[in-house]
Amino acid sequence: VQLVESGGGLVQAGGSLRLSCAASGITFSDAAVAWYRQAPGKQRELVAIISIGSISTTYGDFVKGRFTIARDDTNTTMYLQMTNLRPEDTAVYYCYAFPPVSWGQGTQVTVSS
Repeated sequence: VQLVESGGGLVQAGGSLRLSCAASGITFSDAAVAWYRQAPGKQRELVAIISIGSISTTYGDFVKGRFTIARDDTNTTMYLQMTNLRPEDTAVYYCYAFPPVSWGQGTQVTVSS
């Protein structure tokens, strides 16, 4: 299984970024997929998760309507659209899929004030 994130970078507070995660070696349509993030000195935390078939989504409390998770099963890709970014959103963002449990290598998002 390979998950490859892209789309991270440096953005000013209030800006937007769209993260992508391309999956291979997995039956993507049969997997729940999610985004996690880890800031320096902090534990990895759930950002958002989307179920098989896009039936349901769940977001971390800190998202507060600013982020949207989506999936494209045809192209085996998942997305995280982030708007109104804040400096506290600075972290390495990881995509995750299950089953089997799989992690991407992470993409850095840095939000300047």
